[in-house]
Amino acid sequence: MDYSTIRYDVADGIATITLSRPEKMNAFTNRMMAEMIDAFDAIDADDAVRAVIVTGEGKAFCAGADLTPEGGGGPFSSDDPVTDLSDTRVRDGGGMLTLRIFQCKKPVIGAINGAAVGIGVTMQLPMDMRLASTNARFGFVFARRGIVPEAASSWFLPRLVGQQQALEWCMTGRVFGADEALAGGLVRSVHAPEELLPAATALAREIIDNTAPVSVALTRAMLWRIPSAPHPMHAHRVDSRAIYTRSRSGDAAEGISSFLEKRAAVYPDRVASDMPEFYPWWDEPGYE
Repeated sequence: MDYSTIRYDVADGIATITLSRPEKMNAFTNRMMAEMIDAFDAIDADDAVRAVIVTGEGKAFCAGADLTPEGGGGPFSSDDPVTDLSDTRVRDGGGMLTLRIFQCKKPVIGAINGAAVGIGVTMQLPMDMRLASTNARFGFVFARRGIVPEAASSWFLPRLVGQQQALEWCMTGRVFGADEALAGGLVRSVHAPEELLPAATALAREIIDNTAPVSVALTRAMLWRIPSAPHPMHAHRVDSRAIYTRSRSGDAAEGISSFLEKRAAVYPDRVASDMPEFYPWWDEPGYE
């Protein structure tokens, strides 16, 4: 796919997705959704990519859905109304994107450089870590537009920041700054604008330079999915399979050897080809 609303670059194991409609404050369109999903498909298929950074071009991260006719008029603006709510056309595009990010096998870091409201903030929620510029502003503004939170944020947001904070931000719909985002647990750290991408890159490098990619992919899936399971036996079952299969892998042998020999590890296993047979365990009948 040719990209016109994002830029996609890979260097030194890091894929950077830059939302690139700066003249529109990177407002979200169906085209941007499709391009970002395509980029995440490429990321999972490319073993040269070990981590992902998502940021915005210009002064904004993403100012929400493009409500102009040029941008598609916003969600559900078609003159052809849908009467059957099970129709696939009812599906929320933001949710299609966040579900794809959620399914990613690589760690995803948000570098939030500026305004991030509506889908601009909810698309961040399935990212594993979010760093913010001092210029960043956040807003779950849906109730102030007569709609409701989307992009599966009612599932993601309370898990990240707790129920009370999620309710306050979504019910008031107010726009708030990076310091409040930090205090509320939405972002891990706040940086001067010129230090944001170097900090995100340093975090990505810490993962890339020290860990086994298959172990990171499994860990990401375990920590995102298992807390929703109804009983710790679900965790025990997955833990047991993961520990057993990983302990018999080339990665484990290399991890132990490199530790004893006091050298950097060179892990042989690859996400595209060496995930264990029980992955994805959540597709098993009766798991949920």
